[in-house]
Amino acid sequence: MGFDADGGALLRSRQYDESDVRVRPGKGTRPRTKERPAHLDAVEGMVVSVDRGRWGVVLGGVPDRRVTAMRARELGRTPIVVGDQVGVVGDLTGRPDSLARIVRVEERTTVLRRTADDTDPFERIVVANASHLLIVVALADPPPRTGLVERALVAAYTGGLSPVLGLTKNDLADAEEFAAHFADLDVPVMLVGQDQDLAELTELLTDRVTALIGHSGVGKSTLVNRLVPDAYRATGVVSGVGKGRHTSTQSLALPLPGGGWVIDTPGIRSFGLAHIEPDDVIAAFSDLAHAVDECPRGCTHLGPPTDPECGLDALEGKSLRRAMAVRELLTALAINDSW
Repeated sequence: MGFDADGGALLRSRQYDESDVRVRPGKGTRPRTKERPAHLDAVEGMVVSVDRGRWGVVLGGVPDRRVTAMRARELGRTPIVVGDQVGVVGDLTGRPDSLARIVRVEERTTVLRRTADDTDPFERIVVANASHLLIVVALADPPPRTGLVERALVAAYTGGLSPVLGLTKNDLADAEEFAAHFADLDVPVMLVGQDQDLAELTELLTDRVTALIGHSGVGKSTLVNRLVPDAYRATGVVSGVGKGRHTSTQSLALPLPGGGWVIDTPGIRSFGLAHIEPDDVIAAFSDLAHAVDECPRGCTHLGPPTDPECGLDALEGKSLRRAMAVRELLTALAINDSW
């Protein structure tokens, strides 16, 4: 530092140039857009498993052509469930440690959905695009309860699935007495216990996607192992009334030897239907839907004394019998007796 003649510090002005100026990088000039890539090269596939943010996808309907995929960023939190038809890009070799991307979820034709209970506002889609719902019920050990079946029927009808009752353990109790509860709904009933011939059921399931549900311990996994010999789904002994050890913990689509898929779902303890209204149930029956047009506002279709002017009571013959059977479903929907 220099000094002037009086001993003071010599102040020199600093000269600045462009090298002294720090320019903060800009954010770019490309405008942001919400448009998603078209992914015209995406390969179509079906989701067959879900596990901690990874989806198993079978490409082109070929069971052996399976890849593991993640959800593409542009899908955000779009739910993807077993049965969904999706578009996949990226590494489609299926080699260990390879990872593809799901970039598109096609519109669903049917949905099986439920909530944890009737007070839970969160609706969970269990299975997508299944044509049938096979409700597996044990006739004894544990004893059957109509509540779960009625609620499962409601979920099937409102979700666009065709329900089927599969009864196990008919060597311990009479099947006809239980099946009679649902006769007026025209629900197919099949005996599917360990000693039963499954030819009729196999014919129904072939070339279709079918979801299976049931309480733990009713023999659902045993049935799956018979339908799909290579499935090796875990089976176990349970205790209590429908409250035993869950032998399946994740939904899984399994290929049938003759074509088609069965989707084994975890054993359930309750079937919440908080998202379903009585009119949704009635709408599933073409011969009943027109009758409720004459109902007063707010009618729950439960009949007298709750709804003394319900239009269902004006029906006759088979339609009236069906209406009364549907009222049983609506009663189950109202009281949450699904255990």
